[in-house]
Amino acid sequence: MASTPRTEGGRAKSRRSPAPGERHRDAERSRAQLLAAALDEFSAKGYAGARVGDIAKRAGLNKQLITYYFGGKEGLYRAVEEQWLADEAELVPPEGSLDELVASHLHAVLADPRHSRLLLWDGLTGSSRPDQGSARSPEDPAVTDLRRRQREGELAGDLEPAMVLVALMGAALAPVAIPQVVRRSTGLDPSDPEFARRYAEVLRQIARRLAAAPPE
Repeated sequence: MASTPRTEGGRAKSRRSPAPGERHRDAERSRAQLLAAALDEFSAKGYAGARVGDIAKRAGLNKQLITYYFGGKEGLYRAVEEQWLADEAELVPPEGSLDELVASHLHAVLADPRHSRLLLWDGLTGSSRPDQGSARSPEDPAVTDLRRRQREGELAGDLEPAMVLVALMGAALAPVAIPQVVRRSTGLDPSDPEFARRYAEVLRQIARRLAAAPPE
């Protein structure tokens, strides 16, 4: 016969239901754990290669919670992307200079290359996701920001902002996309702080030279 839990005074003790605030904190904690695990799995295996069971196992949670919180694998991936975009938006304030923005992006890529690997996986296997294959919107916030900088003289008038964005993104992603070239060309590993310092300075100089020439 099962024993009844008792308090120190001998009275039966009922199990307390979690308060709404506790449930909310538990839900937020579970979502955060799933997002962190998903970032690890998606960056290591790509969207097609990642399995919801592996993500849940890495998070230490039931895989049914992925459907409950995110609607499934696709919704979870979108949530990872949204979190990345939110983090990216906080790198440099709008008033920061272009060279500061480029250097900050590079340092963010080197500090945590997982988001960059997501981009690379999407480029290689994007057809495996239903929302892939569409062109970049001309109203992309990064392009809009470069157009503003162009009006303010930080970008020369004969440079196409969207193409400048592609070039700068490619430069920042290079240490993750082609680390073997970095090692062969520089003798440094992309994870070496010396590489980060020197490469960031080169990108700063390039960004400064994109500015419009001062009037004579």
